[in-house]
Amino acid sequence: MKHKITLIPGDGIGYEVSLAAKRCIEAAGVDIQWEEVSAGADAMEKTGEILPQAALDSIRKNRVCLKGPITTPIGTGFRSVNVAIRQALELYACVRPAKSYPGIKSRFKDIDLVIIRENSEDLYAGIEFEEGDPKTKALIRRIEEDTAKKIRPDSGITIKPISRFASERIARFAFRYALENNRKKVTCVHKANIMKFTDGLFLKTCREVSRDFAGKINFEDTIVDNMSMQLVTKPNKYDLLLLPNLYGDIISDLCAGLIGGLGVAPGANIGESAAVFEAVHGSAPKYKGQNKVNPTAMILSGVLMLRHIKEEPAAMKLENAVKEVIAEGKFVTYDLKADPLDPSCVGTSEMADAVINKLKKA
Repeated sequence: MKHKITLIPGDGIGYEVSLAAKRCIEAAGVDIQWEEVSAGADAMEKTGEILPQAALDSIRKNRVCLKGPITTPIGTGFRSVNVAIRQALELYACVRPAKSYPGIKSRFKDIDLVIIRENSEDLYAGIEFEEGDPKTKALIRRIEEDTAKKIRPDSGITIKPISRFASERIARFAFRYALENNRKKVTCVHKANIMKFTDGLFLKTCREVSRDFAGKINFEDTIVDNMSMQLVTKPNKYDLLLLPNLYGDIISDLCAGLIGGLGVAPGANIGESAAVFEAVHGSAPKYKGQNKVNPTAMILSGVLMLRHIKEEPAAMKLENAVKEVIAEGKFVTYDLKADPLDPSCVGTSEMADAVINKLKKA
């Protein structure tokens, strides 16, 4: 089957890791027609827009996008191009697997976690009031009148909306994902003991949804600070973690640390009508053009994409090829060597070549 997929190469190291992933995906035997569009710092230089409408239109049309890391230029209207894409396309579910691969340096073994993060609300909704602004001062006065709680007049304020609708939507997504991917337990992570009307609503809604899956998927909940401690002491106790936006961002990076770092951490942002697949790491502009960085996270994001478009045999082939290259440790980037100064380390494109050679032999 032929697939038409949007490709946003990104900037910084984005082009290099995106090209590596694209080559590997094609070598896995999938028939893809790529529609390349730009976004981020490079798009700003070319078009004057950080997030051109053409990029969003392409994703809406094709429904699937592979996106490289993007730099958000300082001093522009966007807090984050990545967040803007998720909000514009209503990509409400962030999926970030954290899986151990033999050959990667880590204090932990046999990690196999999935983080499901609500993508649309919470403190990342972007509802902020700047210190000293008249609207902020008015809001402070209103809050003090309604709650009898004092707020320092020189405060900045961020609003944390969490709705029943979005909480139920992400909870159902997480439980369906668990069923479809042979996950046995969902752990809701929250701070409902303190934030009773926001995190409390998230927890209450997740509990209600869990009843529809009783006997199929186990359910538990834990407070986010305790979860942080548990993950670095007993990570193998957990299976799928379900979190609001901010905690999901933080905990997913913690879980990336369990498996060796962001260089091996893939991600997906999924909505009802579109999905964008991207590495969890950033654009690292200082390494641009050096053919140095690890392409694994981007290639594994491609694996997630292949599974999403129902190309499971190709996804499995590609994941196994990556696994073999990493396990052998011969054609890997410096960060995957026991000694980062090992002169035998290879570059981004050479590691992709090694994966492709494995695919040819599969």
